[in-house]
Amino acid sequence: MDKKLLELAVDLLKAQVSVRTMSCEDMELALLRVYNALHRMRRAEDDDKPVPLPGGISESPFIQMDSSQPIDPQRSIQEDRVTCLECGAEFRQITANHLRTHQLTPKEYKRKWGFPLKQALAAKALTKLRSRSAKKRGLPVKLQQYLEDQRKKKESEAPEASKNIAKRSPQRTGVV
Repeated sequence: MDKKLLELAVDLLKAQVSVRTMSCEDMELALLRVYNALHRMRRAEDDDKPVPLPGGISESPFIQMDSSQPIDPQRSIQEDRVTCLECGAEFRQITANHLRTHQLTPKEYKRKWGFPLKQALAAKALTKLRSRSAKKRGLPVKLQQYLEDQRKKKESEAPEASKNIAKRSPQRTGVV
């Protein structure tokens, strides 16, 4: 018996038991089913064969996107999920870590699929939630104040910089 698979099966069973009550027989049966399913998946992965699923259906060990129906890039960002246009996986946010699996940076991904570079690769609901949270903390006001302070600081330093340039003595140029 593979110890790692058994540990995974136990962890999955713990999660299930924490949500609902189960009898000892139900837990034993669930543990055996989960372990056997994990074992079949590992064997199929090792043999590089499709994963057998209940009902005689078999699934490739790797998720592949149906290339006959391309996804419109603008429609890939929906209210509650974002679809990766490279692999078809769905997320709340497409992270740089995920894009690394496709050998892409977020900037390259956005250019490849025609997204504006400033557009977030996150579900619209998540973007709205972050926006509300930032506004609640006062970030827009603080940002405006910071930018104004930086502009004033730069303006006050500009006249001093021009005075310092005029005071410098001319440097020699040429061959010694």
